[in-house]
Amino acid sequence: MKYLKFLLVGIFFGIVLVKSEAVSWYRIYEMFKFQSFHMYGIIGSAVFLGIIFVLVFKSAKLKSTEGQIIEFQPKEKQYKANILGGTIFGLGWALAGACPGPMYILVGTGVFTMLIVIAGALLGTLAYGMLKKRLPH
Repeated sequence: MKYLKFLLVGIFFGIVLVKSEAVSWYRIYEMFKFQSFHMYGIIGSAVFLGIIFVLVFKSAKLKSTEGQIIEFQPKEKQYKANILGGTIFGLGWALAGACPGPMYILVGTGVFTMLIVIAGALLGTLAYGMLKKRLPH
């Protein structure tokens, strides 16, 4: 019962992504071929809103559900790791036609072939865990 609100927000978010066609393989295909602004608009809106929310959280000193003030810790710049990881992520996204969140949404809409993609993502996570010490961080 404690996590019901998170489940409901997740379901609502999934519905929004389906209705906005953000989980559509065709829209993702268009994005990677630079044929449509649709996905770039969605991603850009998310980045813009994220910036606004971070600024609001910092200035209002909002608290988490545990009652602690939300703080943002600066991260160390890791150009090599980010370029390598981003390239692998982008290639996987382009090949599968979905990033991690929408993979589950697509299974929920009846695209059961996404279970193969989820299995591949889990194998990739396992491989990362095994190779983590050898990768640039």
